[in-house]
Amino acid sequence: MSNNKLVSDVSDGQIGGIMFIPRRILFEKDTLSYEIGHNIYHYFKDNQNVEIINLYNNKIKEHIPGDKLYDLYREGKNTLVVGIKKGMKFQSCKPSAHYQLPLMSGCIGHCQYCYLNTNLGDKPYMRINVNVDAILDQVQKYINERIPEETIFEGSATSDPVPIEPYSNALKHMIEFFGENEKGRFRFVTKYTDVDTLLDINHKNRSEIRFTLNTNKVIREYEMRTPSMERRIEASKKVIEAGYPVGYIIAPVFLYKEWQKDYLELLDLLKTSLPKKRMHPITFEVISHRYTTRAKNIITEVFPENTLPMTDEDRTYKYGQFGYGKYVYTKQDLADMVDFFKSNIDEIFDDKVIKYII
Repeated sequence: MSNNKLVSDVSDGQIGGIMFIPRRILFEKDTLSYEIGHNIYHYFKDNQNVEIINLYNNKIKEHIPGDKLYDLYREGKNTLVVGIKKGMKFQSCKPSAHYQLPLMSGCIGHCQYCYLNTNLGDKPYMRINVNVDAILDQVQKYINERIPEETIFEGSATSDPVPIEPYSNALKHMIEFFGENEKGRFRFVTKYTDVDTLLDINHKNRSEIRFTLNTNKVIREYEMRTPSMERRIEASKKVIEAGYPVGYIIAPVFLYKEWQKDYLELLDLLKTSLPKKRMHPITFEVISHRYTTRAKNIITEVFPENTLPMTDEDRTYKYGQFGYGKYVYTKQDLADMVDFFKSNIDEIFDDKVIKYII
């Protein structure tokens, strides 16, 4: 067991590269008969700081303290649910992939702006599905339907899977599977740094690992319980040296006073930190801050003292592809942001691909 400070004991502030040690683990019925469920149980069964709960029904919230969302959120972020994926219809995942890969949901971070505050609502806990073989059988069916085209699967549409990887090896299963599948591609994104167990896998360049970056000001003020920018970049260097395709998501971009200076420092630091020799171009995805009314209401309830820039009058209301509207920066502000990132990424990095700036 790690001697580092337990993530479950950290309610605020930034953390290092330590794995997620939950306060409680809920095992749904029959999950111990699967390899991942069995391994998680035996990893934690002798840890006196972790409560092991075997469920005989699916009433998960009965075992998580907190009547109000404020408390449920904080206790849920320290809870791991080990479950079995029932339905096998995968959600689409445009524009980053063809399908979501439903391996996990949830994130241990306390990022105030996060869209998962809306998507998961009163289910803020981490959940891992242990029936990996059944999930991969469905992956193969989707791949077969699109042959001879490649099919891309996103492993972090509703989660950050890295903090539980050291004892679940779930990502390892995925990467090994796609390493043997010529027409399948796997990708996921993380803010976390515990990537050492992924470095020796024969990935055959078919799995892409991306890291979310932001300025130190944004991380300090809005991304509690996440590693620093420098530690994320250091982890990404390890992954590059292991031969993976690697990308960076700069998001969400906040247009505060001196934002250009801070984001330019981020880009410069990334440039000077990256290995000189890389097998693949690095990719960039840049996403401006936006929010929905529902997200704003939930964020305000969970983080009543937040200082996020969510004044509706300062934004433009825009309808999205899923039928609901969101508040985005004004047309001029977005144009300035696009110009800033495009011109500076082009100037600073020579072996790169800008996928989008929105």
